[in-house]
Amino acid sequence: MAFSAITLRALDGIPEIRPGDSLVDVVLAALARNQVQLAQHEVVAICQKVVSKSENRYVNLDTITPSERAVALADRCGKDARMVELVLRESTAVVRCVKDVLIVRHRLGFVVANAGIDQSNIEDGDRRALLLPEDPDQSAARIREDIARRLGVNVAVVITDSFGRAWRLGVTGTCIGCSGLVSLLDARGRPDRFGRPLRITQVAVADQVASAATLVMGEAAEGWPVVIVSGLTPGYFAHHGSAVSLLRSVGDDLFQ
Repeated sequence: MAFSAITLRALDGIPEIRPGDSLVDVVLAALARNQVQLAQHEVVAICQKVVSKSENRYVNLDTITPSERAVALADRCGKDARMVELVLRESTAVVRCVKDVLIVRHRLGFVVANAGIDQSNIEDGDRRALLLPEDPDQSAARIREDIARRLGVNVAVVITDSFGRAWRLGVTGTCIGCSGLVSLLDARGRPDRFGRPLRITQVAVADQVASAATLVMGEAAEGWPVVIVSGLTPGYFAHHGSAVSLLRSVGDDLFQ
């Protein structure tokens, strides 16, 4: 599945997304404005934040009453107890809680800081927080199916977010929703350059796409939440994966 080059292009002029907005309408308008035509086997990478905004995943912090557990954890990590309460509601387990750090296993299966809940780049960020989409894989599938219906092209959709990693500083783009792309490529059994079969190699294709796209999107006030990724070989589109297939099971988690 080798390819010579990939191209990433951010769509300029994406407006502020409001609850109920059709992201497909927004993407199609931006494609026209930027004079870009989607082609077969391209990837539409979309930042999680605009997906969450369109799905109205806002929570007003004034409506949150922290539980005793949330208050205790907030005291330990130094965070707003209302935010901690939201994190607990979106999580199945607390992995680590120390000063300035609250890492949990999200109900979707991701191990992530603060359950992916954020207050940056949203209006009234001092009073509101934004949750991850209810089901990012389904969100990606709906967007992909609507694009295919309206444009007649087979593209993939990857929803990106920025996650930290064990033993590494900084965040990197990560796939939290995927449709139309091989998200995890199993290379076990394939020969290496010297004919020895690979034993453990599995390639997180969707994460690599998300990471590359996030470099173009930026993390602050750039305003480029949609990136078109071109150049992946058709083989990556042969089977449909999901972000869920990238998750390590709890029983196989080596870091707890």
